[in-house]
Amino acid sequence: MRDAPYLLAVRANEINTDGIILFFLNRIAPILLAILGVIFIARANKGEVSRVLTSSTIAIIGIAFIAGAGLLILFGEGLVDILFTSEETD
Repeated sequence: MRDAPYLLAVRANEINTDGIILFFLNRIAPILLAILGVIFIARANKGEVSRVLTSSTIAIIGIAFIAGAGLLILFGEGLVDILFTSEETD
């Protein structure tokens, strides 16, 4: 409940998407990565090294896709700003 101000918008009836993204990056993603690490270590202890390598590769590719999506969002925002900003001349 302490993070609720980050999730709520300052203006009424608007969702603070930056706050939601920061919440997931700061709170949820580290927990999920820790769970993946525990699973990988448990599999490696059982001697399933090939499965650990396969799972690790898939996880790394997934992280790369997520990072790529973030870059595409930034690129799209820049493109929209360039195409749809009106220049006012006096």
